[in-house]
Amino acid sequence: MSAGRGARLCLGLANDMIQRPSQNQQPMPFAANLGLARPPIIYLIAILAGLVMHFAWPIRFVPNLARLFGAPIAIFAVTLFMWSIRTFRSAGTPVPGNQPTTTIVQVGPYHFSRNPIYLAFSLFQTGIALGVNDAWILITLLLAIFVMSFVVIPREERYLKARFGEEYATYRTNVRRWF
Repeated sequence: MSAGRGARLCLGLANDMIQRPSQNQQPMPFAANLGLARPPIIYLIAILAGLVMHFAWPIRFVPNLARLFGAPIAIFAVTLFMWSIRTFRSAGTPVPGNQPTTTIVQVGPYHFSRNPIYLAFSLFQTGIALGVNDAWILITLLLAIFVMSFVVIPREERYLKARFGEEYATYRTNVRRWF
């Protein structure tokens, strides 16, 4: 891959990666997420920023007893994440958003949420916030959810609608975005 093409991929400007339309079709991106706004990175930055703020200016927000709920929520999040990954792999579609989606997965956690991996990331950060008892981690989670809801997920939904048409439209009608 040339350096110029690699730079365009990182910025989400992968014009040479767009599949050319056939008759009466719009160009379709190669994959749902070719840019820098990668969900694991968004949540990792949110967690790290929240922890930095926690150590600099802690803001306690729950009684100490409530901290006990942090670990079970984080464990549930990891379980949901693993279940979601296994379900994708069983369906034969890649998990990373920078690879083409091969099918609309509608079983397992995808029967209840169109984005169970993102839900797992959000629950994991909530568990951390409760466990360390700091509001900054929840504040940065809200910022991550905002970016996911208004940047990442709409881009992915446009891709899925273009790629799968009515099948995705029906799925989107029947299953909520988060839960």
